[in-house]
Amino acid sequence: MNVRQGSAQPAGAPPLTLVVNVRVLVTMDDARREIAEGAFAFSAGEVTAVGTSADLSPLREGAASVIDARGCVVTPGLVNTHHHLYQTLTRALPGATDVSLFGWLKRLYPIWARYRPEDVFAATQLGLAELALSGCTLSSDHLYLFPNGVVLEDTIAAAEAVGMRFHPTRGAMSVGESAGGLPPDSLVEREEAILADCVRVIDRFHDPRPGAMVRVGVAPCSPFSVSEGLMRDAALLARDKGVMLHTHLAEDRDDVAYSLERFGCRPGEYAERLGWTGTDVWHAHCVQLDAAEIALFARTGTGIAHCPCSNCRLGSGVAPVRAMLDGGARVGLGVDGSASSDAGHILHEARQAMLLQRVVGGAEAMDTRTALYLATRGGAEILGRPDCGQISVGKRADFAIWDVETIASLGSWDPVAALVLAPPAGVRDLYVEGRAVVREGHLARVSGDTVRHAARKSLSRLMAES
Repeated sequence: MNVRQGSAQPAGAPPLTLVVNVRVLVTMDDARREIAEGAFAFSAGEVTAVGTSADLSPLREGAASVIDARGCVVTPGLVNTHHHLYQTLTRALPGATDVSLFGWLKRLYPIWARYRPEDVFAATQLGLAELALSGCTLSSDHLYLFPNGVVLEDTIAAAEAVGMRFHPTRGAMSVGESAGGLPPDSLVEREEAILADCVRVIDRFHDPRPGAMVRVGVAPCSPFSVSEGLMRDAALLARDKGVMLHTHLAEDRDDVAYSLERFGCRPGEYAERLGWTGTDVWHAHCVQLDAAEIALFARTGTGIAHCPCSNCRLGSGVAPVRAMLDGGARVGLGVDGSASSDAGHILHEARQAMLLQRVVGGAEAMDTRTALYLATRGGAEILGRPDCGQISVGKRADFAIWDVETIASLGSWDPVAALVLAPPAGVRDLYVEGRAVVREGHLARVSGDTVRHAARKSLSRLMAES
């Protein structure tokens, strides 16, 4: 048993909650323990004890509440390292379902240019609700276009409504079509204004403390939509402010070809020379990294957000995740924008990641526990959150309770492996910072009807204007 000194609750202490009778408690701690008939306790958003239900039985008397997880697997909350939540209102868009990345973007840019603040809020709330219902407690977001008065606050307000732990990044595009970039000129911003707004949102919202609910990052969209100068200045600004850096890199062959033609080097080399490597940086996709680039990322501790469903949907290729892990690179999972993955379910990404590596490297290329690690602690680590992604003493009380005795789950001899091999449709319960976000399969902080109403309202207008 792992319990802090003294099991009795001192007078005036925050209330203690005990989770008991867990069929298998997947801790993702340093030893990656899985505890049969497991239990853990938390107070004030922090895990205070971990062990078996028998070990922790003395805590029942002082507990303010007890959660019975009989017949369930409990994991750390899932972590989503890459998303474009505003895209949740442009799923399965005709003309964008059967094209590769650059053609896909050109089809969608005109619709996104009509977004208003309420649309970004509605889309973000919808996407985060979907993530929460499927077990995600911490999500990053990459918002890189700001038409018609949209601001980063629109996404932060949505996360607060749902109750998610949130890492929004202030993205940007500054090189439009007239300057050789991909986005229309109407969606690019002046670089001085971009940097100034980065400072504004960091100063207002970023919380560097352990247990933070909101952390802000700096995230120019991609090497084909911003200048070298902005990439370099963004890195300097982020390090001055002590925040993380994020962008897209080496997503597909067109991306690599663009880098070679425009910058005279591969994407990894471009990132390195502009200061975009290090433990405070994570790149999305990295499908087309070569061996030298993988070694560079491993050596510098640069993170990789692997988005296998989106990569498949856009025909971008199979990221060399096995080589990344074997080489010591840090990898987490992302669902990517719902306009390219059409869904936001991290366990589906874990399954797809495992299957793709097996297609390329054979049945032993990736096991279920590795895939689940990428979906939890692996993602937390690349987002700079050592306080999340595991259920152990001193870490945050972010966890998912999975009922593995449903019709779709019953019959699995290894219920932990089954989470990846046949992901449940959703969680029974989800807690973030010790607070319920999902109870009995329903949102606890905001009603599903409210989420759907806001989304339908925005979607109706966007469709009518198209």
